[in-house]
Amino acid sequence: MSHSKITSSELAGAVIPRPEMLRGLTPLACHLTIAQIDAFSARLANALLAYSEQSMDSRVANLSFNAGQLLKKNAYAFYHIASVEFEKVFKHETDTLLTVADVSKALENNEGDFSLVSYEEMDQKLTLSRVSRAIELDSAEQYAALNMRLSHLLDRETLSIAQNPFRPEVFLRALYVAWCAFDPEENSRELIFPLLRVDILFDLEPILQELNQWLINKGVLPDLQESYRIQRKQSKSRIAEKEDDAQVDSIDEFGEESGGRKNPVSQKLKAFLSGSRSREKRSALLSAPHAGANHQRSDYSAPGSAGDAVNSALFRQLGEFQKSVKFQQLMAEAQDVMRLSQMREHLADSTGTGVEKHTLDLLSQVFDNVFRNQDIPAPVKELISVLQIPVLKAALIDKEFFFQEQHPARRLIDLLSRYSPALDKNKGKQDPLYQTMQKNVQRVSQEFDQEIALFDEVVNDLESFIAKEEQASAQALEAPIQKALRKEKIKQANITATHEVAIRVGSGEVVAFIETFLENRWTKVLTLAYTVQEEKPHAVADAIKTMDDLIWSVKPKITLQERQELLNRLPAILARLNKWLSLIKWEDVDRVQFFADLAECHASIVRAPLELSPERQLEIAVEAAQIAAERRLEKRAAAEQAAASAPSPIPEEYIATVSQLERGIWLDFVKETDEILRVRLAWVSPMRSLYIFTSSEKEKSFSIGAPQLEKAFSEQRAKILVLDKVVDRALLEALDHIPDENHEGMDAADTLNIADTTA
Repeated sequence: MSHSKITSSELAGAVIPRPEMLRGLTPLACHLTIAQIDAFSARLANALLAYSEQSMDSRVANLSFNAGQLLKKNAYAFYHIASVEFEKVFKHETDTLLTVADVSKALENNEGDFSLVSYEEMDQKLTLSRVSRAIELDSAEQYAALNMRLSHLLDRETLSIAQNPFRPEVFLRALYVAWCAFDPEENSRELIFPLLRVDILFDLEPILQELNQWLINKGVLPDLQESYRIQRKQSKSRIAEKEDDAQVDSIDEFGEESGGRKNPVSQKLKAFLSGSRSREKRSALLSAPHAGANHQRSDYSAPGSAGDAVNSALFRQLGEFQKSVKFQQLMAEAQDVMRLSQMREHLADSTGTGVEKHTLDLLSQVFDNVFRNQDIPAPVKELISVLQIPVLKAALIDKEFFFQEQHPARRLIDLLSRYSPALDKNKGKQDPLYQTMQKNVQRVSQEFDQEIALFDEVVNDLESFIAKEEQASAQALEAPIQKALRKEKIKQANITATHEVAIRVGSGEVVAFIETFLENRWTKVLTLAYTVQEEKPHAVADAIKTMDDLIWSVKPKITLQERQELLNRLPAILARLNKWLSLIKWEDVDRVQFFADLAECHASIVRAPLELSPERQLEIAVEAAQIAAERRLEKRAAAEQAAASAPSPIPEEYIATVSQLERGIWLDFVKETDEILRVRLAWVSPMRSLYIFTSSEKEKSFSIGAPQLEKAFSEQRAKILVLDKVVDRALLEALDHIPDENHEGMDAADTLNIADTTA
């Protein structure tokens, strides 16, 4: 089986639509922000402890000390809460920017969001404004560029900092909400705002720079100034065109005044269902006296005019045809599934030329599109085929079927499609999920006549069954999830430990054998300390202090006083070293050799001549600086060589694909034996470094790391199954083949999501 190239934009076509491109910034911003949470937590915890020592108020000092200790002991818990909050707030701000067109309304919404965290009651608005402003000034250039690119992406003339989804206030709000969820002590919240200072907060500059670069890579204003000048000119031209057409567009498809321009997708769909009308006819309508009041409705049946549909010849013939022997024979003879487009020849005498014909045409294309979807298993396609006539009858009764994503008839088709891979092939039609699907489909086929509520009933029944299945699956995943959380916790601890060591050895001033020891052994010690810090809060501080003491102990000691201090502190340093090394079970001969080298180093320090002349001290300092510089160059060259010999990096598009995967999505994996394994994403770790998948055999699950998953996509061994919103997609594809007389230049981005565009 061949697999086409899967990218983060594939679900909507080869070109990323503008709303999805904007939404694509959210996982990137989350990833970049989450990477700084641990360092921020450490700074905040230290600031809280320092504040407790400085405060003259015993109550405040106690609150601050407890808060600082809580954060130090439970840094991973805060990490998880904050990462979830950042993802939520970035998504909310992005959705707000996409859905709220009016600037004043957007600002009003933003203010409403802030009121949720109740900072006004604590008189902290001024503090937040001051800190936000300071951050804005520090990153003014990046924010200006990002605002321009976002306004270009949204086809707006300008975008203010107050509308930017990644403005400083959003970060501050997320951190405060995360703290409120983290610390059960409500009184500690009054301490947080004064500590959200620039020196403690995140460094937004690299985050904004990466967001800008991502948009540049997608072709959004790569040459900012020139592109923006052209964009402004085009924007002004479009505004002028809209003003010219404003009066015409104030009359809707029924000749009634609308609140503004109608959405082109909605217009196109309504025009098709009503038989369309020319632009000249609309202009004539506009020029006629009292046009809106005297206009007669077209043959497009308004929602609620079910009586006309029920009494039509087509509606009656559909019911008779569905019960006929001929229909049962055709269904039985169908090689794949019997399609509505194939049934049309038996209904031709009743379709007429108006809305009924267009409804039948459109639904025929919709079902043809669904049946072409290779990701839907054949048994479920057979069930969907049984629904064709009932759904056509529902669409004739209620035209909102085409305009409402949550229409119950559409939801039923989407449910069958979305959960079709969950059918257990080993059980076949004995699978309880299949039997539940079949039972509800048969009920619709046998009972539906006029009551749309029947679709609601069967959807609720099917959703209830699926919810019980997923609850049972979730219980089975508890053990794998806990294992994955421990694994991710260790990984995060290792990242932090590696960073702590890198800070100290990066200067090149650490003795070579100590540097090797720290990188190979003490990183493991620090990883262990960070892993157990919730149970043993002092472990990290002790491990770091032991490391710093070791580095201090091998530095030259020029004065007698320094050497005496070394001799006094050395027994305790060696004892702590041995304790930690035993905990990581380093017991081989290398440990003996390390301590022998360490003893020789200490002896050479103590035996070195005392009272060196200033000239000799200067020579020693210069030699040390030269050695450090050489070591830095060696390390840089080694890093560059390692990077050059490393495997080619995974292309960004596949990294983006993995970062945007959501729970519930189905994938096909091609195993080394060329066997295709169909799996469902059941859980994503807080850091999005581990993914747990289940198959239709729900008792089986496996986890895979983000790098391995990215590699699978890049090697075309993983493919996303397109199973969500199948009716939406089919409608949009059908609309693409309908000539558009009035909106020839309709932007493809406007047809991304029919539910969004017709809201």
